[in-house]
Amino acid sequence: MTSEQALAIVRGRYALPTLPDGTPAELRVTEFDIGYLVYAVFPPVTDAAGRPQPAPPGGSKIVVVKDTGETVTVPNLPSEEAIALYRKQRQS
Repeated sequence: MTSEQALAIVRGRYALPTLPDGTPAELRVTEFDIGYLVYAVFPPVTDAAGRPQPAPPGGSKIVVVKDTGETVTVPNLPSEEAIALYRKQRQS
C-alpha cells in the first residue's frame, strides 16, 4: 500500500473536513512502519487583532493499516502521540 492509496481509502470512507469558507481542508499523510496517519490541516486561528488563538477542541486523525487497509480513528493529538496511542490500543 502507498500513501496515495491510504489517502484514497480515507476519502472514500469519511466525510472530508472543510475550512470555515467551505473549501476542502488539506489532508496530509504521515507514514510509519505499520500504517499511515491521515489528518486535516487547518490554518492558524486568529482573533480580530491577528493574535493567535488555540485550536478548537475535538477532531480525530485516521490510521490506515498497511497490510489490511483497515481504518482506525485516534484523537487529534500531535502525530507522534497519535501513532503511539494507536500502537498501545493495538496491543490491547
